[in-house]
Amino acid sequence: MYLVGIDIGKLKHSFCLLEKETDEILVEPVFFENSKDGFNALLSSFKHLPQKDILIGTEDTGHYNLALLKFLLDRHYQVALINPVATDLTRKMQGGISKNDKLDTLTICDVLASNQRVKSYRITKVERFDLYEQKQLTREHHNLKEELNQYTNRLQKSIDIVFPEFNSLFKSKYGIVYMNLLKEFGSANAIAHADIRTLRKHFDTGRGKHISLTAEELKEAARNSIGFPSTAEVIQIKHLIARIELIKEQIAEIDKKIEKFSIQNNSPILSIPGISHFSGTSILAELGDIHNYSKPSQIIKYAGVAPLTYESSQFTAQHTAITKKGCKYLRKTLYQIITPVIQYNPVFRKFYLLKIAQGKGHRCAQGHCVRKLMRVIYHLLSTGTQFDPALLQ
Repeated sequence: MYLVGIDIGKLKHSFCLLEKETDEILVEPVFFENSKDGFNALLSSFKHLPQKDILIGTEDTGHYNLALLKFLLDRHYQVALINPVATDLTRKMQGGISKNDKLDTLTICDVLASNQRVKSYRITKVERFDLYEQKQLTREHHNLKEELNQYTNRLQKSIDIVFPEFNSLFKSKYGIVYMNLLKEFGSANAIAHADIRTLRKHFDTGRGKHISLTAEELKEAARNSIGFPSTAEVIQIKHLIARIELIKEQIAEIDKKIEKFSIQNNSPILSIPGISHFSGTSILAELGDIHNYSKPSQIIKYAGVAPLTYESSQFTAQHTAITKKGCKYLRKTLYQIITPVIQYNPVFRKFYLLKIAQGKGHRCAQGHCVRKLMRVIYHLLSTGTQFDPALLQ
């Protein structure tokens, strides 16, 4: 077996070639450009060797390795993606006090050559690139949602300063009239001094529907408001609303594309009540090829939802949290969907109530349901069967 260790950089990478059995370095660590010519130069260094006997390793970090990774996979080379923590630990165990790109290529080869039962790397396949765009879209959805929450929280802070009674006048926040009034006036002081006919124009939802609040009631509430007429807060409100509306448009655009991908995937996990096009696509994209996992516990561990075990001598911790050592996006999706899954599926509902009856807290009971859901997902994906709640009884 021949091992190729590649250390990734922005403008150039470095690599070395080592024979595993003899530990002989066939090609000393050397740099090559992050370009097509550089990639071809890399291949020319070991093109005389049997391709089936070559294992190429690189750290699974950043995005600078994507072009090289696809280049190698398209040519059917076997590529291992290594956890950067494993590389760092290997260097420290060897007593290394220096770190540079060339030395890292040898450390990567050492990780590949390790005989540990649990490997510190995973073999990647071309099929994973089919899910790359889906992963980027679902992660962007998560990121935009977080931004949206941040901006809406800041908006509420500003509203509490300029018109603290404003929210109580509406049955729900962020509707058409709600946002139009904030954009146009921004404070209780501006509404109180606005012409009533101008106010009425902003009560049109554009859908032929009317809200229970009237312009006269709003104006009266504004007159009696304890809000502080801050020019700075009014400007912030208008800017925040513009950002919120833009993010909502971006999320809608992304969700349309995600739904198209989901329909193309036609995954059996969509047959689970409570899993939408977005959540199903997110789970599939984050897990990748299900055949990379040999048992459900592996995807539970990958999601970071496995319970933490702590034992020392005669002590065993009875109450521990989940590990949270895994894919945060997958874990976030799972905890977002577990509530509707419990709500719409009697079997999961019964299991949740059982854990509550056993003295578990709400979040702990949800964790048990998440792990049960992961086992169901693993079965559906590995067998290609549709969800059947009768089989969970």
